[in-house]
Amino acid sequence: MPVDTLTKARWVYAFGGGGADGDASMKNLLGGKGANLAEMSSLGLPVPPGFTITTEACVHYYSNGKQYPVELADQVKAGLAKIEEITGKNFGDVANPLLVSVRSGARASMPGMMDTVLNLGLNDETVEGLAKLSGDRRFAYDSYRRFIQMYSNVVLNLEHHMFEEILDDHKDRLDVQVDTGLTADDWAEVIKDYKNAVRDQLGKPFPQDAQEQLWGAVGAVFASWMNDRAKFYRRMHDIPESWGTAVNIQSMVFGNMGDTSATGVAFTRNPSNGDNRLYGEFLINAQGEDVVAGIRTPQSLTKAAREEMGDVAPSMEEAMPEVFAQFKSVVETLERHYRDMQDIEFTVERGTLYMLQTRNGKRTAKAALKIAVDMAAEGVISKEEGIGRVEPASLDQLLHPTIDPTAHRDVITTGLPASPGAATGKIVFDSDAAEKANAAGESVILVREETSPEDIHGMHAARGIITARGGMTSHAAVVARGMGRPCVSGAGDVSIFAKEGLFRVRGREFKAGEIITIDGSTGEILAGSPKMIEPELTGDFATLMGWADQVRRLKVRANAETPLDAKTARQFGAEGIGLCRTEHMFFDDTRIAAVREMILADDEKGRRTALAKIAPFQKADFVELFTIMEGLPVTIRLLDPPLHEFLPHTEEDVQAVATATGLDAAKLLRRAKELHETNPMLGHRGCRLGVSYPEIYEMQVRAIIEAACEIAKSGKAAPVPEIMHPLVAKGEEMKYLRDLTDRVAKAVLEEQGVDLKYTVGTMIELPRAALRAADLAANAEFFSFGTNDLTQTTFGISRDDAGKFLGAYIDKGIFEKDPFVSLDQEGVGDLIRIAAERGRAARPDVKLGICGEHGGDPASISFCEKVGLDYVSCSPYRVPIARLAAAQAALAAKG
Repeated sequence: MPVDTLTKARWVYAFGGGGADGDASMKNLLGGKGANLAEMSSLGLPVPPGFTITTEACVHYYSNGKQYPVELADQVKAGLAKIEEITGKNFGDVANPLLVSVRSGARASMPGMMDTVLNLGLNDETVEGLAKLSGDRRFAYDSYRRFIQMYSNVVLNLEHHMFEEILDDHKDRLDVQVDTGLTADDWAEVIKDYKNAVRDQLGKPFPQDAQEQLWGAVGAVFASWMNDRAKFYRRMHDIPESWGTAVNIQSMVFGNMGDTSATGVAFTRNPSNGDNRLYGEFLINAQGEDVVAGIRTPQSLTKAAREEMGDVAPSMEEAMPEVFAQFKSVVETLERHYRDMQDIEFTVERGTLYMLQTRNGKRTAKAALKIAVDMAAEGVISKEEGIGRVEPASLDQLLHPTIDPTAHRDVITTGLPASPGAATGKIVFDSDAAEKANAAGESVILVREETSPEDIHGMHAARGIITARGGMTSHAAVVARGMGRPCVSGAGDVSIFAKEGLFRVRGREFKAGEIITIDGSTGEILAGSPKMIEPELTGDFATLMGWADQVRRLKVRANAETPLDAKTARQFGAEGIGLCRTEHMFFDDTRIAAVREMILADDEKGRRTALAKIAPFQKADFVELFTIMEGLPVTIRLLDPPLHEFLPHTEEDVQAVATATGLDAAKLLRRAKELHETNPMLGHRGCRLGVSYPEIYEMQVRAIIEAACEIAKSGKAAPVPEIMHPLVAKGEEMKYLRDLTDRVAKAVLEEQGVDLKYTVGTMIELPRAALRAADLAANAEFFSFGTNDLTQTTFGISRDDAGKFLGAYIDKGIFEKDPFVSLDQEGVGDLIRIAAERGRAARPDVKLGICGEHGGDPASISFCEKVGLDYVSCSPYRVPIARLAAAQAALAAKG
């Protein structure tokens, strides 16, 4: 964005004082936090005044060598003046200081990923002014030490633990257990040591000028948009880097001004299970970071919640009944206004309530389903809106095992049930270890005193999370719920000795690497690995899936070749099999010897002899699949991988196979070398095997049709076999393969005396096949887009090796997403569009589907809806995700 076009650009929008320059519809410009602060202000709710620096300013900052727009300084000055006018305080004034918070606010919620600075504007002089104004010198110095610590960490990049160690030394010296036990004079000594530490580390004093502090904080918030944890979070949640973050500068209100002050976080409904009850926590005489950082274990909002948790400390309802009544009314207003469950931050300053934030609350999949179904039943939203309220990918949380209620539970201790579900794994104590173990295929449970945003990669890698401190709205709890990871927080009995690699609890000791289990629904931590059970997909899940099935156009099939996969797919609502990979059947121990015998054969006769041994197994496999699918279509891909994959390659492996099977070792080794290819992905594989060795495909077609005939004769629902030839590039190939298929099928049907429908098609996985789709359609009744290989051949990238460099491409903005995870809609997508158009022009009734991994990706499913494909096929556990995503895509297409 050239600077000379920005002479009249607006970068700052004010809110508070009963009005606002913006509203909730301006989320892209003001970020979620800023847009909702503006909306709450316009609703007349008690919002401390402030202003928002737009996301466009952040984009400008990064597009122009980290330079602010030229008008920004004057607009910020005007914004501060408006806050001063409303509050009657002045920024930087010694006698009557205005203090502000500086917070990030992207358009998509990213809890804990970016930076915040509170109490900004305090220095050695204004702290005395604050002390006089408040009449509480201890509060003023407590606020100043918090500011130094936070600003030094966020803006000056000094380690947080350095300040914690200084504070712990003072508490030890004074024999004080909690921060509230320190007096104003004690805090003054802590502050002196804090400032000395800053000077020692940086070679210059802690900044005293309020304007310098402000611009340092603004720069830090912009910089935090590009920190490692924010990048990781964006990749995980598909948030574009190009969005940028807003900055919200707001008048401070104080929850740490004594026993009539407090701060808290609330959800209008339970974010774990969706119950329509106020849910949250608060702390008396504290600031907001104390709640979300998990530094102190907070108290319940309601009396009922306190009694359920068995807590002794009074709830907000009991400790502050008048303020609680006002707060309850406000949160009910917000849920009605936004028509969704809200996540709210608030502060009480000397008995006066202030609302600091509202946003649509992050929730577990279970809660999302219940809230969507309940709100539709309450008439708050329509069924169609309910379908849109659940993130398809989040359903994955519901599709995995929980602890069997009849299993023996060796309960170590109990914490807070912060995020539901169960997980078993080895104990690890740091995020790097979790990530390393996960990469090695191990399941781990991350055990921490408390998590911080820097732990995002470890939390993602872990199967479950335990924290010794923190509440239900701590960083660990919020992030774990968003990821679908089970989490137990506030497990106060757990004493962690990370350096020694162990934790102790109730007289027992557990070391790194030992197996434990957590139940995030009950808060229990268990020794060992109790029996798990599969989930029951009933209730709200079944209701929402029913709604989705009513509105979606795309059919949803599963990629399956084993009976278990097929049964799982049916359980999850699959409408057929979109990809049965027959080579997986060849690798079974009972038939691999015959496969190798076929490969070693010197002529066609020898190959046919070996294939005759495999044929009964193939037929039995298809009979079982057809039986399970009960008349639904089953797309069977004929043999695809190169033959060398079925052979051992090292001399040691060759000898072992020869000994076990009686095959000739020298011949095995020689044949493996003969079949070796420099680039097997582009070599002798797919339909090229069927052309070179037609007897292989003849055996498979015969097995398929014989199995179908057997089912048809038994009186069961007649199967609908769809015989698919892989890696076809030319019309001539397709004609040859079609003729081969029909010749064998016709012979079998005549032998069996059965009239059975079958179709023949191809997998589109080469650019030439897409471009010449009309040629293929002359002999292919269906196309199934194999987008795994189509992506490889379009980009010229091997998906097996791409992980070595794709991360750099994503970090540098060359790729927005991994094209093997989410379909490249421009390049690969264009090929799909072309193939669909040209295929339909040649054969109007050609059936079109997709069977690569993209078939279970919601963004890719949306593309499939736009292009007009007939179905998507995905792994069994992603079938519900695809069903919901297809419904959302259909609703979006209707506008």
